[in-house]
Amino acid sequence: MTTPKTKTTKMKTAQAAQTTQTTPPPEPETPSAPHPRALNYSRTTATATRVLRQLGHDPRTIALLLLIPCVMLFLLRYVFDGSPRTFDSIGASLLGIFPLITMFLVTSIATLRERTSGTLERLLAMPLGKADVIAGYALAFGTLAIIQSALATGLAVWFLDLDVTGSPWLLLVVALLDALLGTALGLFVSAFAASEFQAVQFMPAVIFPQLLLCGLFTPRADMHPALEAISDVLPMSYAVDGMNEVLLHTDMTANFIRDTSIVAGCALLVLTLGAATLRRRTT
Repeated sequence: MTTPKTKTTKMKTAQAAQTTQTTPPPEPETPSAPHPRALNYSRTTATATRVLRQLGHDPRTIALLLLIPCVMLFLLRYVFDGSPRTFDSIGASLLGIFPLITMFLVTSIATLRERTSGTLERLLAMPLGKADVIAGYALAFGTLAIIQSALATGLAVWFLDLDVTGSPWLLLVVALLDALLGTALGLFVSAFAASEFQAVQFMPAVIFPQLLLCGLFTPRADMHPALEAISDVLPMSYAVDGMNEVLLHTDMTANFIRDTSIVAGCALLVLTLGAATLRRRTT
């Protein structure tokens, strides 16, 4: 004989079974497509092409990048018109310093403009890895750095009669590495500036101390020991040392290889740090 309590239990069981049958199981969540991490050649070159096309619409920027180092070297040559040996002694060093400064200035301002306008954020919303973006920017500005360094080196050696013992091609290598270092520093610094004016203000903080301590005005060995120790960790010091190696030696020396390797390593390190500053979302 079935009791009322038993009937109630059976009804609840039937209702639970019916609910289980009529309620559809939850649909599995579709995972969002992960952003690519590996460096991709086509994505990198597409980013570089876009940056170069955009720079092509700004002739003043192109003129600043390509002509200012040449103009500065030209002025320097005739400032020391009565003392050609002075130009020979500092011209090689400045051949590397001028491209570094101009590439730093232009790259920091141009990249900051991309950040503040939202262009960089839209790029990161696309299937582009951070490595693709930063490598694309570096490739675009690096292409301009090659042209800039070639023009400045050719002007100094074959027109302004800069007297160097080593090969002019080694001068070009150091000038190119310096320009790439300026590009990397500009990309990195742009992450910490809120306006183009602030980007320019970073120059005294980032460039001027290196300019004073790189050995251009006095040998680093003659500096105060504390300043000499600081100069030992600044990449511009090794850029100047590399230029001096070409100035004084006919062949590629071990010190030249060490100096250029340090400059190249610093550029790669700063580019990596610049990639770490990229954000996929802005607050």
